[in-house]
Amino acid sequence: MSEAKTFEKGVAAPKTQLNGSGLRIAIVHTRWNYALVDQLYNKVYEALVKKYNVLPENITTDTVSGAYELPMAAKQLIELSQSQASETAGDLLGSPSVEKSEKKKKTGAFDAIICIGLVIKGGTAHFEYICDAVTHGIMRVQLDTGVPVMFGVLTCYNEQQAIARASTDEGFEHAQEWAAAAVEAGLRKFRKL
Repeated sequence: MSEAKTFEKGVAAPKTQLNGSGLRIAIVHTRWNYALVDQLYNKVYEALVKKYNVLPENITTDTVSGAYELPMAAKQLIELSQSQASETAGDLLGSPSVEKSEKKKKTGAFDAIICIGLVIKGGTAHFEYICDAVTHGIMRVQLDTGVPVMFGVLTCYNEQQAIARASTDEGFEHAQEWAAAAVEAGLRKFRKL
């Protein structure tokens, strides 16, 4: 008789070592449920810098009022970074000028965006509408722009679940998984096939 393997929740570690030192990443998070969202944001930021070597000067942070606004903010950040990248291009092919590329800070379009939020079910259908809209909105931005957008939105049925998922080891693992996913997806466009 063979031994049954136990199930472990979560994502498996990447197959290769992730080094995000050459990436530019944006994090957009909500101010709704801020006490818990702020903890998740801090863990994402810490993982990007300490675990995946993303330079702090290459991380841009923005906030929005609630989860419903996350997709639009992500899209605006992507478009703004792409527009500004074209303004700083040094040649017709869009390569950055030499003097700008010597700086540590990366210029150009974002390589990935991480959207962080927390939605808690109330007594009406509002929860379902918001969760559905945010989920589809984030996916649409990602597909429409070609820039990876991580879904870091916790959808919880009550405050106790929200606290547990946003402030315990489980919640912090989610935050680290979002950071890893952003770096992995951001590096994918540089992969040689």
